[in-house]
Amino acid sequence: MPTTERSYPRNAWYAAAWSHEIEHDLSARTVCDTDLVLYRKSDGEVTALEDACWHRLLPLSMGKLDGDRVMCGYHGLKFDSDGRCVYMPSQETVNPSACVRHFPTVERHALVWVWPGNPALADPELVPDFHWNDDPQLAGRGGTFYSLGCNYRLLVDNLMDLTHETFVHAGSIGHDSITRTPFEIEHDDRFVTMSRWMLNHDAPPFWAWQLGRDVAVDRWHQIRFEAPSTVVGDVGVAEIGTGAPEGDRSQGVTGYFLAAITPETETSCHYFWNFVRDHHIDDPEWTEALHTAHVNGESGVYEQDVEVLEAQQAAIERHSRMPFYHLNIDAGALWARRLIEQRIAAEPDAPIRRLEAAAG
Repeated sequence: MPTTERSYPRNAWYAAAWSHEIEHDLSARTVCDTDLVLYRKSDGEVTALEDACWHRLLPLSMGKLDGDRVMCGYHGLKFDSDGRCVYMPSQETVNPSACVRHFPTVERHALVWVWPGNPALADPELVPDFHWNDDPQLAGRGGTFYSLGCNYRLLVDNLMDLTHETFVHAGSIGHDSITRTPFEIEHDDRFVTMSRWMLNHDAPPFWAWQLGRDVAVDRWHQIRFEAPSTVVGDVGVAEIGTGAPEGDRSQGVTGYFLAAITPETETSCHYFWNFVRDHHIDDPEWTEALHTAHVNGESGVYEQDVEVLEAQQAAIERHSRMPFYHLNIDAGALWARRLIEQRIAAEPDAPIRRLEAAAG
């Protein structure tokens, strides 16, 4: 596919699974229109291979593991964790060209990250910072929407403009103070940050519940996008006049929403999300309640976004009017899209060659 037709860069780290999901078994995943098979080797390391047998292209995920080797379920060819075929049951000599592509992986911050582009550029130092998943002073339980039916950039747009909370999440986190409060945008060649302080307002139900009292609050949104597809939101409330805008949050509650958004195809993505909190961190009931995020009997906050995003994608496919029209509230999303486009434009269009097997 030509670079100009892609909405995502290949040379990037994308979340492919939660660490606890990958065991000594085969798991299929599609990342950037590339079919992968992931598994955990006997030494604990996660590996990712092209999910198509060299011989007749049957997905290797339909086979099984023989030790740390993947055996194709069609004709029994076996591939090691580097993607090289090491056994052909119907002949003594293994064809030296029999390889499938191996993809760099890094396991960090409770997620398995995969690099679908040029492996020579896969720098582990570029893995997005999701340390909040591991912070012992925070608590939460993440979830995933696999094959969410929208282009991944629509989800980035959604998280970089939280004025939608006022309308989509009116009974939980929404409040008209969001739409009435100015915001600030900062950006460089890797990050975009949107900041908003909503001072001296009543707390919406979701935050009054966590604060434990219904009082006037100062509320903040500090949302950071990292190209090409991760978003971290520092959000919370504190009782007015207690110093939150100056940095003292001791009289309030803070949450961090973490979004690792992985393109699956041009019209679908995987959404790895978490909401971690700084209160009641040893209480599993709080963890479960915030995981489902059902407030005032409404459907969960995350499910509400999914409904909107999938409907938006369906509308895009029905209507020829493009591009979108824009409002001032779209500034964060537009800067994020600009960084994505810059990453795509910087990539060569040459295909990545498969692993070259040694002769003999």
